[in-house]
Amino acid sequence: MAAPPSIFAILDLPVTIRIVDIGANPIDGQPPYAPLLNSGRAELVGFEPNLQAHAVLQQKKGPRETYLPLAVGDGARHTLHHCKAPGMTSLLEPNPAVLALFHGFADWGRVERTEPVDTVRLDDVKETEGLDLLKIDIQGAELMAFENATKRLADTLVIHTEVEFLEMYRGQPLFGDIERFLRCHGFMFHRFEPLVSRVVKPLLLRGDIRAGYQQLLWADAIFVRDLARLAALQDAQLLRLAAILNDCYSASDLVLHLLLEHDRRAGTALGPRYLQAITGRA
Repeated sequence: MAAPPSIFAILDLPVTIRIVDIGANPIDGQPPYAPLLNSGRAELVGFEPNLQAHAVLQQKKGPRETYLPLAVGDGARHTLHHCKAPGMTSLLEPNPAVLALFHGFADWGRVERTEPVDTVRLDDVKETEGLDLLKIDIQGAELMAFENATKRLADTLVIHTEVEFLEMYRGQPLFGDIERFLRCHGFMFHRFEPLVSRVVKPLLLRGDIRAGYQQLLWADAIFVRDLARLAALQDAQLLRLAAILNDCYSASDLVLHLLLEHDRRAGTALGPRYLQAITGRA
């Protein structure tokens, strides 16, 4: 099925989505929440401790975007490991034994310098109150951030987080650890988007380190509020969750499920209108 149109082109939903992006450096192109920002129906608070990247974000930001030059963690001081590849810079130390298994990573993950950095707890940052969508990519320190954001997670509807399947950083939590923690806080795993694989050395096909790959390394994982426990959500949260899942992830099946639950509670007819718009039939 083709991606559905924006939910706001189908239904007049009186909602504004609050987004928090931890690690907002735009090195990977458009973020998944871009459709919501472009529609004017979202407010964004982004965290980016890299001062150069923060300056770029400040220069390009829209009227509903706020960027804070803060590192999110557990509120303590940590050592930031600056790697040759900036995208591998982390509060955690790269794991040479694992990186050496794959072409290029031992070089990209080489620590060129370290510096002390103070972190903040998401629960302590007032600007993040009432968040709906949390996107996070901080190179292995995601679980640390979640563990210090339990008040914020109580309101969150969708989490889009990077996860690893191998210990690319020493002692880092892996997908199973993050899934277990979020499941205990009322979330269910929805899907990966995308899965990233690499070839284990010494095989090299056509000189391309990405050809012939089999070993999964990391992915973005999307978690949503547990659909079996929708009674815990307010009516307005059902609509905001539906908006996020439609406009960011084209998850029409989940969207219809949520809208029908709203109809059951409030006596509206949002579900049939949505179904007709995306399929041409009621």
